[in-house]
Amino acid sequence: MPSYLITGVSRGIGYEFLRQYSSDANNIVVGLVRNKDATNKKLSEDPDLKGRSNIHIIAADVTDYAALQNAVSATAKITGGSLDYIIANAGLISQFDQYDPIGDLGAQPDQITKEMRDLFDVNVIGNVHLFNLFVPLIQKGQAKKVIAITSGYSDVETTRTWDMLLAPLYSTSKAALNMVIAKFSAQFKKDGILFLGLAPGIVDVGYDDKATPEQLQKVAAVFGEFLSKYAPDFKGPSTPEQSVALMRPVIANASIENGNAGDFISQFGNKQWL
Repeated sequence: MPSYLITGVSRGIGYEFLRQYSSDANNIVVGLVRNKDATNKKLSEDPDLKGRSNIHIIAADVTDYAALQNAVSATAKITGGSLDYIIANAGLISQFDQYDPIGDLGAQPDQITKEMRDLFDVNVIGNVHLFNLFVPLIQKGQAKKVIAITSGYSDVETTRTWDMLLAPLYSTSKAALNMVIAKFSAQFKKDGILFLGLAPGIVDVGYDDKATPEQLQKVAAVFGEFLSKYAPDFKGPSTPEQSVALMRPVIANASIENGNAGDFISQFGNKQWL
């Protein structure tokens, strides 16, 4: 039975990964969340998921090392001591920098410091600990795949080519995550473990619901010309369901043999981010 560990399954993309992978009764799906009770309540009220005995929820904040250690033991008991897939989905998106270029944030140095520390704690350091702690289970698995959900915002060439101004602190944290993936791959590729960074595209998970009209105008100004040239067929943000449906075959087909070790690709399996 293929086993999956998915972080951040309480909402959005993580919840959809949980939904889609658990639809196959042969899969064992373990979800890591900060609030286990709230997530279990949500699952119990979801008509599609409430009867699925192959879903297991474990409480663990990725910034809490001791909690992650306990999660390894709990996962091993569920899966029989091995693990096939890690989907490292848990992440932090900063509202502070989402709509402004990095120079404009300089008037708030203390806030920059706080936001960057928070972003790195979750998006980078938390995943380093997650991978280090769970690699022994992955080594005993069959698929041996570790997938980190990253972002097209973190692609340096796209930023350089199109002068992408927005979400500078978030983008930086995800670029650091891409390097973490490459470094883990450099160490564990010889053991047959695939480490891969995967961008989901622009997905509507509710963050823009809090944006002001002025902030939405900034987004339109930045993306207007970019989209007309880079992705003229872009129809707007995808739903979590659509994004995960695209990513799943990419995860299934990615391999060390296909040259994906330590790579950073999109939901389309290439460097086309939208």
